[in-house]
Amino acid sequence: MTARHVLVLAAGKGTRMRSSRPKVLHRLAGCPLVEHVLRAADPLAAASTTLVVGHQAEAVERELAVSRGALGFVRQERQLGTAHAVLQAEPMLAGQRGTLIVLTGDAPLVSPGTAQALAETHERTGAAATVLTATLERPYGYGRIVRRGGRLAEVVEEADATPAQRALREVNSGIYAFDLAPLFAALRAVPEAGPKRERYLPGILRRYREQGLDVETVVAAADEIRGINSRHELAEAGALMRHRKNEEMMAAGVTIVDPATAYVDVDVDVGPDTVIHPGVILEGRTSIGARCELHAGVRIVNSVVGDDVTVNNHSVIIDAEVASAARVGPFAHIRPGSTVGAEAKVGNFVELKKATLGAGAKAGHLSYVGDAAVGAGANIGAGTITCNFDGAVKHRTTIGEDVFVGSGTQLVAPVTVERGAYVAAGSCITDDVPADALALARARQVNKPERAAALRNKIADSE
Repeated sequence: MTARHVLVLAAGKGTRMRSSRPKVLHRLAGCPLVEHVLRAADPLAAASTTLVVGHQAEAVERELAVSRGALGFVRQERQLGTAHAVLQAEPMLAGQRGTLIVLTGDAPLVSPGTAQALAETHERTGAAATVLTATLERPYGYGRIVRRGGRLAEVVEEADATPAQRALREVNSGIYAFDLAPLFAALRAVPEAGPKRERYLPGILRRYREQGLDVETVVAAADEIRGINSRHELAEAGALMRHRKNEEMMAAGVTIVDPATAYVDVDVDVGPDTVIHPGVILEGRTSIGARCELHAGVRIVNSVVGDDVTVNNHSVIIDAEVASAARVGPFAHIRPGSTVGAEAKVGNFVELKKATLGAGAKAGHLSYVGDAAVGAGANIGAGTITCNFDGAVKHRTTIGEDVFVGSGTQLVAPVTVERGAYVAAGSCITDDVPADALALARARQVNKPERAAALRNKIADSE
């Protein structure tokens, strides 16, 4: 089998993005633009993958080194055109033979199937170069593919095109496959062009044709070749990628009530018979089980949700786990490091932070449970607060199995309420509560007859 190598051009500044962040690191459906490109290349099983970096090279290398690991990087210190960019990889690829697939780091919609078709066509035909093309309704800004006798004759940049050539709708994607053997010598012979004296890859195609070398084409869908050069184009690409993801999920048995308002990142998994209502956002590496129901306005990030879970309206779950048959919300906030056990309930305006709620436990209303472990079957009454912060250090609260905590309770950590204990409503608990004990920590009620009327009269006299 022919050896394959991948080169991703990722050196550009992206001035139209108006950003201090490198263009290829802007995120699309949960991943940097360049990560989508690298994923499209994964099925090629390349012997090497190299990125040409330039603008903010250290930031690009640092982020991809964390997420990807085994990548090569070369620097294009001055951006002098795409042919010049590919030429920077010569030291990495010197002496190699086989196919070089050149991708652009800001074209995230190219599919793995298209990348594979490009490589296979190139190798089957024995071409010196193979160009990925597409037919656009509005080809403005793209180099046009000029054919003679059905074969590619040249690529003409729009600025150099005649009116007849501008009317052509087949365009150059900027994605290529090359035979490595003649490539770098030919690149050095590409002439400089334009006011900046830059060298562009289409120039090598004309040179190959003049030398009698074969140049082939592969036609892709129009959306796959979209480059991202502005925030507007980033948003358009996001809509296309969400549409792809939603179609994939629905084909796998997920119900999406309104696909136009479902925002699901590419690394999210959703099980069959789950229902996603309007306005749901699923981000990062989130996994949703089967037969769940996610109601309107729910946002779940980097979390694992088991089967048969109901998440009610406008709840937020981040870096957390929710076990099977649990119920969350509405308006609940489950913060990082929290776990909700099977058949447990986190109700209206309840917040968990680094907390574990055991199987069947309930925190139904208006409570904050932070830095705490709540045992199976326990009940947390409305308005309960774990007072976890003393101004300097966070402390843990432990609530045992089958504990009943009455409404309006404050648990001043560090404190433990042991299995089966009861805490009376309105208590402020500062000491441990033994198993099966009843804890009361509130002042005795005193009624003052006729005092309310006297207070009203006093207020009236002062006005």
